[in-house]
Amino acid sequence: MLLAEANIARAKHPLDDPAMAGFVQRLDAVNAVADRSPGFVWRFQGADLAALGRRLFGNPHVILNLSVWQTPADLEHYVWNTVHKQVYRRKAEWFDAIASHHFAMWWVEDGHRPSPLEARERLDHLARHGNTDHAFDWAHLPHGKLWQDQRCA
Repeated sequence: MLLAEANIARAKHPLDDPAMAGFVQRLDAVNAVADRSPGFVWRFQGADLAALGRRLFGNPHVILNLSVWQTPADLEHYVWNTVHKQVYRRKAEWFDAIASHHFAMWWVEDGHRPSPLEARERLDHLARHGNTDHAFDWAHLPHGKLWQDQRCA
């Protein structure tokens, strides 16, 4: 089994707005680090983010990140021990707070690549039911510790 994760963020401005430049300019570097990170398997790419946000969440400013990792420890290391952490710390500059769950994880079979629609369903499930085996956050994982200092989920 592999670990899938989905997270969403609601941009304060369109991605091509100069106010978002600090985020957009870092995106390729953050994704490149993910692609090279130990345990990284796959990430969703190639979509028109505004169209995807509008279709899935009713808002073109909602950005979806969707990836698969070998283990929770691999994902946790990437999130809290790479350039990702530096960008995450500045999220309030570029993104509005989201009232519902904005981050979910779930187990997938080897070779499975979750769709954006599946990610939306897992986020919704977590919001409705809390942590279950179907969708969960860091608190559901017994060995994850770094999130407790950072409060990602």
